[in-house]
Amino acid sequence: MTIENRPANIIVNCNAPFLEIVIEGDWLLDVEIPNLELVLAKLSDGSEFKQVVFSTVSLGRWDSLLMTELIRLIAYSAEKGISVDIKTLPAGIQGLLSLVAAVPERAGDRRQTLHVSWLEIIGNCGLHLLNDVNALIMFVGNLTLSVTAFFRGKAHFRWIDLWRNIQDCGPSALPIITLISLLVGLILAFVGSVQLSLFGAQLYIADLVGLGMSREMGGLMTAVIMSGRTAAAYAAQLGTMQVNNEIDALEAMGFDPMEFLVLPRVLALIFVMPLLCLYADLMGVIGGALVTVNFFEVSLFEYLSRTVNAIHVTDLSVGIFKCAVFGILIALSGCMRGMQCGRSASEVGDATTSAVVTGIVFIVIADSLMTIICNRLGI
Repeated sequence: MTIENRPANIIVNCNAPFLEIVIEGDWLLDVEIPNLELVLAKLSDGSEFKQVVFSTVSLGRWDSLLMTELIRLIAYSAEKGISVDIKTLPAGIQGLLSLVAAVPERAGDRRQTLHVSWLEIIGNCGLHLLNDVNALIMFVGNLTLSVTAFFRGKAHFRWIDLWRNIQDCGPSALPIITLISLLVGLILAFVGSVQLSLFGAQLYIADLVGLGMSREMGGLMTAVIMSGRTAAAYAAQLGTMQVNNEIDALEAMGFDPMEFLVLPRVLALIFVMPLLCLYADLMGVIGGALVTVNFFEVSLFEYLSRTVNAIHVTDLSVGIFKCAVFGILIALSGCMRGMQCGRSASEVGDATTSAVVTGIVFIVIADSLMTIICNRLGI
């Protein structure tokens, strides 16, 4: 059986020095309520009122909505120095209001809007950048010591961890590398055909795709994929170990976390990234062949012949070297953010996000610098 809501209403009776407020109807969240500003205006208009009293004879059902309005009214009356008599309110409302007034609001709990100057914002950004640079230098130094210990045969880690990391960032990444590289090859072929077909030079699409994939796009797209896939995984793994105090336990047992946890992950990416780069180059060439052979008057033999003539060992070496550098940067960003992670679940999420962003920024900067150097050296 549905109960009809009675309309909420509020009546103000001015009987100085008392201000009587008559509350009627149902005060529920789904009911339209009268505007309380009229009552507040009465309190602010005249100083002849010394006390506010209530009449709730016609009050029906009520919920937290009425409580909110009453608390607002009582607080405003206190600001004006007017006392409020709550004894005429229902017992339930009196009890809740007593609970509200029992524990006063602590100073400083309310969020305050701070106006920060642009100079302070720039200064804070500079300090954050300086802290990140210092942390990066410290992490690279510790990692260098671990790599040196590895080549001296004194690094302490489990070889099964190295093979497992190679499996995770190598063969397990082949499906996504295959898909993205094929699509990149398709895109390069279509983009190149727009201009080359104007001159009847569709055969040179093979040169464009081959050189583009081997020198630049193969390694770069592989690095971006691995940054979003592997760097995030490294940060999440190490961050979770920080939350669970596992890294502290390793240090207590005499293990160096840099050697035991970070070094296998870095070595795995260094070993795997060049191979993934070669595989991405192959998939990109195949993607270009699908476009060139099927949409233009170029045979598969002509396409492969032009590709072999266009790609030299130097081009492959440049792409492989870049991808190896990208692998170091990806492992560095993922492991560094994971080791810097805090002690909560939200910090793990922040570390994972930061690892991906840091890895992509490192990749883009390193690729730009290496491309400029190769151009200046004529490589």
